[in-house]
Amino acid sequence: MSLFYFVAFLSIFFSLMVIITKNPVHSVLYLVITFFTFTVHYILLNAQFLAVVNFIVYMGAIMVLFLFVLMLLNLNKDTEPMKSVLVKVMGAVAGMCLLVTVAGSIRAIEVSDPLILKSPDIGLVGNLGKVLFNEFLLPFEISSLLLLTAMVGAVLLAKKEQKSI
Repeated sequence: MSLFYFVAFLSIFFSLMVIITKNPVHSVLYLVITFFTFTVHYILLNAQFLAVVNFIVYMGAIMVLFLFVLMLLNLNKDTEPMKSVLVKVMGAVAGMCLLVTVAGSIRAIEVSDPLILKSPDIGLVGNLGKVLFNEFLLPFEISSLLLLTAMVGAVLLAKKEQKSI
């Protein structure tokens, strides 16, 4: 149980570092560490498939893509737009609303006993496949079509227009 609390502390700490850090590359690297702590949480919850998918897909593919895009953008102080005072005030108000919501949620939670799973096989691949392809087949297929459409759109946006003579 102490391992869970230690990893939860690390998750919160590195999540805050993602937000606080000014350098976008450092922020993405902290996000990688945050996703790694999520992988440890999935392993502690006996959800090995989710741990592997989180490790491969999020930490491997998406974070590398984020780093690649950030390095392509070549962000510096000259290209960064000036933020008005109104935008900063609205950001502070939104942050305070989020803080109040999180504080109210934490206050409403009652923790009496540690989490005990009724079925120890709940996070395994076989059970996930049964639920995914029986109860959630239509949303699964719609999400695959949505991802395919996004990929085709990204290819069309990246394609350079050829000049006609």
